Amino acid sequence: MPKTANRVVLVENETSGTLRQTSVSHIGFRVPDVAAAEVFYARVLGLVRQGTLDDGGVRLGWGTGHHVLDLLPGEKALAYFGFEVRDEGGLAGIRERLTGAGHEVTDLDPSFLDAPIGAIDGLVVLNPDGVPVHFHSSVLRQGENSADPGRRPIKFQHTTIGTANIQPMIDFFVNTIGFRISDQLADGRFCWLRSDHDHHTLAVVNVEESGVLDHYSYDLAEWEDFKSWCDRLTELDVTVQWGPGRHGPGNNLFVFFDDPAGNHIELSAEMEKFYDAHVTYVPRRWQPVPSSVNLWGGQLPRWRKTSESI
Repeated sequence: MPKTANRVVLVENETSGTLRQTSVSHIGFRVPDVAAAEVFYARVLGLVRQGTLDDGGVRLGWGTGHHVLDLLPGEKALAYFGFEVRDEGGLAGIRERLTGAGHEVTDLDPSFLDAPIGAIDGLVVLNPDGVPVHFHSSVLRQGENSADPGRRPIKFQHTTIGTANIQPMIDFFVNTIGFRISDQLADGRFCWLRSDHDHHTLAVVNVEESGVLDHYSYDLAEWEDFKSWCDRLTELDVTVQWGPGRHGPGNNLFVFFDDPAGNHIELSAEMEKFYDAHVTYVPRRWQPVPSSVNLWGGQLPRWRKTSESI
């Protein structure tokens, strides 16, 4: 994270925590070689083609139910990311708050809503960096939560986006959309946000470039799965870039590797849970040092920075 970035104060308003049953849904990014990326995701993560897209891209999932990943042709870039809103009246509330705050809201293309439950509904809004964010009603996800943990993950867990201007991004997702802050670094340059029981479904990190994907994460079942996954990645000639380790914020176990386009992929397990209806919670402020984001010694990959040394 650049030392020149402004330090920020992250303050929650009355909208914070409105969403309590909203999960990460899908993500789309551009890659220089769609075919190579599709082979990688099938071979490593068990994602299979669920459809083709008009511009030569492909849609991937775990065979049935809602898709997980869209691979679009082009230079490496984050194209969009989405959330499934299961809160009663949640989607209507998001739409009302966005329009009330002056954001342009459009309807989500129904092609993004695979196997919907009940009426199809969804919206698209640009976040402060101009990246489209999708919010939609419930969909069937029968392809998830039935994985062989040693061969494919259980589910898509969270998205972490990078921005050069973190304050408006946090205000957007917390004080307009309705996420809640779980944890943050004390300098305000990394913030973890929740919208269901998981410690975070979205995280925002201060980097030099706006509108980028920092990493995205898949959920494993438990610690024992990491041994088989690290062995398997080695057998597939996929280099482990970071970990195994344990994050401070979220307390989740992790290991990172890259896809052929250089997108950082996290495998995570045993994430901390929050039950907001039963407790009063004040977001923790972690020191901006390597040992906060990796409790097991503080080692970092070349692409992860903190504002202070150990």
